[in-house]
Amino acid sequence: MIKHYDLVVVGAGAAGMVAAIRAARNNKSVLLLEKLPKVGAKLKATGGGRCNLTNTLESQEFMSKFGRDGRFMQDALKEFDYKKLMMFFKSIGVETHAPDGFRVFPTSHNSSTIISSLKEEMLRLGVEILCSQKVTKLQSYDGHICQVQTSSHSFKTSNVILATGGLGYPMLGANGDGYALASELGHTSTALYPAMMPLHTKEGWVKNCRADTIAKAELRVDMKKYKKLKAKGDLIFTNRGIRGPVVLDFAREITPLIDKYKEVKILVNLTKGMNEDDILKHIRDEANKNPNSSMLNIVKTLLPDTLSSEICLLASIKEDAKLKDISGKQKNKLIQTLASTPLTIVGHDGFERAMITRGGVSLKEINPKNMQSRLICGLYFCGEIMNLDGPCGGYNLQWSFASGYLAGSLS
Repeated sequence: MIKHYDLVVVGAGAAGMVAAIRAARNNKSVLLLEKLPKVGAKLKATGGGRCNLTNTLESQEFMSKFGRDGRFMQDALKEFDYKKLMMFFKSIGVETHAPDGFRVFPTSHNSSTIISSLKEEMLRLGVEILCSQKVTKLQSYDGHICQVQTSSHSFKTSNVILATGGLGYPMLGANGDGYALASELGHTSTALYPAMMPLHTKEGWVKNCRADTIAKAELRVDMKKYKKLKAKGDLIFTNRGIRGPVVLDFAREITPLIDKYKEVKILVNLTKGMNEDDILKHIRDEANKNPNSSMLNIVKTLLPDTLSSEICLLASIKEDAKLKDISGKQKNKLIQTLASTPLTIVGHDGFERAMITRGGVSLKEINPKNMQSRLICGLYFCGEIMNLDGPCGGYNLQWSFASGYLAGSLS
């Protein structure tokens, strides 16, 4: 005899576990299916293992960080904003705090604290957890969910929550099976791109600056149709290109362009937002303070040593030259390079290194008031499987928790 559940949750990540808890607290019989041997695999890696759960932005500003589709989150955040999330975790024994006033972490700064507490709460509520169970088919009858099949079992249910995540970090279980399950029931997905990841540059000089971190760098796309795309934050040079918080945020805009154009030209302000006039004044002031100072030493007052050498090289200036020794053309080139260093993005490591997926199940096919499918009754979505992604800083995890909590209400 096939066992019947009020709800089957597919995927035991952040969204899926919170959805299961919400439903179980409402006295629903809940089965949680996870294809990996343990729950919370990707959650364990979040924030370098420190687990940046959310941030302290109010909902309106929070939604704006997701772009034009951010309003889709309104009902979920009304139900479960960052304050309610912190209260939720306190209710299951996890204290949280925001040491920098913005990013919220468990006070343990350990993702294992979050995972173990969520699992304990599920078990306390009687949620049945089956791991190493890959869902192969969702069955519907007359427009209603009726059964879930795995490679070895079948389960009857009138409600399914798809919380399978995206394509990022396949070693943590992501392979896009949720998109396939949704597609079989008539749902469509947008194009899928890796996001929140390092980027590769055509320019090889970056490898000489691997020890350098540039604070408050400003990146902008230098292509006619996309000049409005920009980001600001800390930048780190790598052996093959660039990474750091600003790059992780900017990658979600860049990867679709690489797919379309193969190369994406960007400009980087390395001087904390100083414009060309500011930089010229700074250079003159430094030269006036010490007329014998070399151009390399003057540039070093703005940038780390190795990067200063590369900038001088890009501007065709000898490192030991004095300001009075260089031509006006060289000076202008140096100032322009400092304010707008050109780089060409030519690639990335694909979904292997992507923390999130840009794209997913079309939001037009999902009711934002309860996360239920507009096509199939009893089918719900939450988390990364949907076409909604945000920047670094707890945005995506908050969205996973909030959408999971709303979906779990089965309203």
